[in-house]
Amino acid sequence: MSPRRQPTKAPRATRETKNPYGYPFWEWVAREDPEYVKARQPLSALSIGEGKELSVKYREMVIIGILAFRGRKEGVIAHMRRAIDHGATKRELLEAVQSAAVPGGGPTFSTGAQALMELDRAGVFE
Repeated sequence: MSPRRQPTKAPRATRETKNPYGYPFWEWVAREDPEYVKARQPLSALSIGEGKELSVKYREMVIIGILAFRGRKEGVIAHMRRAIDHGATKRELLEAVQSAAVPGGGPTFSTGAQALMELDRAGVFE
């Protein structure tokens, strides 16, 4: 039986390791296995970073549709916040959720609409 690897003490997540969505579990993963987080960064940069033909705002809307389909409201909210940071309006996010509902069905729409409503009620669009 191999000994369990002891968690490495890592400093609080830095700008290089911090997840742009604020998922608390990434802070934990960064402390437990900073090498994993570091190795994952290039893929994240390719997938969700800036400087691509499709802007961050629209790539976030794709991610929002997928997360809504999977019922991941907390993820939808996090990615909606990033889309808003990159210029998405409430109407654009609503239309993205409506578009995702065509192939994804009512539960997809419900998850997305509830997430958007939560952000609206929190005053994000004011």
